[in-house]
Amino acid sequence: MSRNGKITPMDELLSVMAALRTPQTGCPWDLEQTFETIAPYTVEEAYEVADAIERGDKVDLRDELGDLLLQVVYHARMAEEQGLFAFDDVVTAIKNKMIRRHPHVFGTVQERAAGAEPGFWETIKAAERQARTAERAARGLPPKTEDQGALGSVPRNLPALTRALKLQNKAAQVGFDWPTLALVLAKMREELAELDEALSDGNVVSNPASDQANHPQANEIREEFGDLLFVMANVARHLSIDPEATLHQANAKFERRFRGIERHLAACGRDIQEATLEEMDEIWDEIKRQEKA
Repeated sequence: MSRNGKITPMDELLSVMAALRTPQTGCPWDLEQTFETIAPYTVEEAYEVADAIERGDKVDLRDELGDLLLQVVYHARMAEEQGLFAFDDVVTAIKNKMIRRHPHVFGTVQERAAGAEPGFWETIKAAERQARTAERAARGLPPKTEDQGALGSVPRNLPALTRALKLQNKAAQVGFDWPTLALVLAKMREELAELDEALSDGNVVSNPASDQANHPQANEIREEFGDLLFVMANVARHLSIDPEATLHQANAKFERRFRGIERHLAACGRDIQEATLEEMDEIWDEIKRQEKA
């Protein structure tokens, strides 16, 4: 990591992590951590990077990228302690992957001249999966289940809507897809009708505060609702919309307008808990009109 024999900030960060994980002299909390306990923080930090980008806050982006980098350093340090791999191995692996996946930039004269041909990315990734399976076999390990089949490369821990989109994309690549948006919308209406039927059969009252876990039709209702969410992800895919990002934007819009209700009531010397639903709806509609204007 050193440049011209000088210690780099990356060297210093690796040294800090090593010190934190050193028995007897390190941090008790850091010494207790495992891959499993750190994983949620890794996901959280990635979301905080995305949030800083969406807010356009470049100062926060710098700090959040540092937090995300720390997660990589953390996992690599734990792996090194177990004799699995080290941080340099992680860097080398991603460097080699980027070169391998961009033959139109780093390849032979012929490959660069050919450019980025359609389908080349999936072809390279398929070859990588085969190489990974061969490596596992050489070590006496069974093939990873997620490396098998057309859906094998879709990570299991993605946000559910994002994973639905990727599963549908993979299935579409082998021809398992609705040919038109109209058919997807028809399927959406079918799933909505099935959810409505499940709710009608169970005589379920719409009440977000109620606990319906023990309701006789609870499993059926959850299944039908899941089907509806899945087909909505498919609608988004056919519209070239990222459902996760779109829902994130809808959340932000709801939060912005709800805070507007709170501010409006506060300006009148009132607390939101004192307002009726009709009053809040009226303020909401006014905020909506102002935004559209």
